[in-house]
Amino acid sequence: MGGFKKFLLRGNIVELAVAVIVGATFSGLVQALVADLITPLIGAVTGGRQPDFADLSFTVNGSQFKYGDFLNHLISFLIIAAVVYWLVVLPMTRLVTLLEGHKEATTKQCPECLSDIPAEARRCAHCTVTLVPDSEKPSMADPR
Repeated sequence: MGGFKKFLLRGNIVELAVAVIVGATFSGLVQALVADLITPLIGAVTGGRQPDFADLSFTVNGSQFKYGDFLNHLISFLIIAAVVYWLVVLPMTRLVTLLEGHKEATTKQCPECLSDIPAEARRCAHCTVTLVPDSEKPSMADPR
């Protein structure tokens, strides 16, 4: 029983549970945004009627294939994906770029083997080449 209690109280399980709850709530929020704002906007652009393909179907040997319902779900998915991308992913990417843009580099590339090494390293740990510090490198304007 102690192992089960330990499993339930691990940080990963709690974080996953919180992520699922927030994700479900966020899903409802996005669906409401699409249903209440984006879909009527599409209806306003298309002359007041909202597209509905639910009645489209065909029959083969007595089996009915309702491809119109699939089209409705596909269009809904594409609209929701576009809304999430433009209103969540893109702004968050820009915010993260702004916040991380001022970080100083902690690694650099070895000029010989092209592996990542600490920025302050004087010798590459992979190929053991001796590195010239940036302050001692001749610049393009320096005619040495």
